[in-house]
Amino acid sequence: MTPFTYTPQSSRVIFGSGALARLGDEIERLGARRALVLCTPEQAASAGRVAAMLGERAAGVFARAVMHVPIETAREAREEARRLDADCAVAIGGGSTTGLGKAIALESGLPILAIPTTYAGSEMTPIWGITEAGVKKTGRDARVLPRTVIYDPELTLTLPAALSVTSGMNAIAHAAEGLYAHDGNPITALMAEEGIRALAAALPRLARDPGDLAARGDALYGAWLCGSVLGAVAMGLHHKLCHTLGGSFNLPHAEVHTVVLPHAMAYNAAAAPEAMVRIARALACTDAPRGLFDLAARCGAPTSLAAIGMPADGLDRVAELAVTTPYPNPRPLEQAALRSLLQRAFDGQTPQQ
Repeated sequence: MTPFTYTPQSSRVIFGSGALARLGDEIERLGARRALVLCTPEQAASAGRVAAMLGERAAGVFARAVMHVPIETAREAREEARRLDADCAVAIGGGSTTGLGKAIALESGLPILAIPTTYAGSEMTPIWGITEAGVKKTGRDARVLPRTVIYDPELTLTLPAALSVTSGMNAIAHAAEGLYAHDGNPITALMAEEGIRALAAALPRLARDPGDLAARGDALYGAWLCGSVLGAVAMGLHHKLCHTLGGSFNLPHAEVHTVVLPHAMAYNAAAAPEAMVRIARALACTDAPRGLFDLAARCGAPTSLAAIGMPADGLDRVAELAVTTPYPNPRPLEQAALRSLLQRAFDGQTPQQ
């Protein structure tokens, strides 16, 4: 066997229907006394419920998390945490809310307890991202990894079917790129394939019946595994393109991942044959890029950048930005080939190797 290095993440995971009831015990376990509850404006009611559960241990609610964590929002949240003398943050929601908690922790080291209500996977990673002047900057820092994660499938029941699908495709992207990561290993490969399998089986069921609690549990399980892969190994072309598209053009995060993923896999397919075999096996298909495209289409997800608001005149800029900073990827980054990839994604064409 090829030698490898694997460093497990240190988050404590509480998983199961009704797991939110353990919130108070988990805050106590952290030794926290004043928790700032974070959420998006749309999830203010859920954050209020969490604050009520915490009682005197709730320092307040900051309900202004938004996509891609603009630096201005990060500064407001950091100041609010200082003003309220918070000694931990509770992030309930998806990647935007978890990302805001990380922005606070990055500066202060404040411990985070994450309560995911989507399948983003950010809660299992030490990766942070902040957008400033239209450019999304990312990095890794152990301080931003949530100390505790509470996975309760019941909290995802209100996630609309369309967003459930794109959020799940976003999670699959983490595992797919993890399978050809330069620092990958057999442990993350196992998690990646199982995560893709679980999500690929769950998403069509959720598209048909968003109230299927068993499917919600399977999807959340898959998202946990895929997020764990994201936190353990490096990402490549797909994530670079999505960060550029999302940060520069303010496109919806999960939808961007959904559209770009099949095309990024097609770009790397010949250079990562073992990864493609594993992805295809998890999808129960013969061609991984086409299988990902078909899964999204079958579940009613968007399959073109044009459909999610990408301006056609921005494609050249994205291709240029993608090759400006070197990073590991199975296939060398070629600007002309990337421009063709982006055009196919813009038009919603099937992926092409």
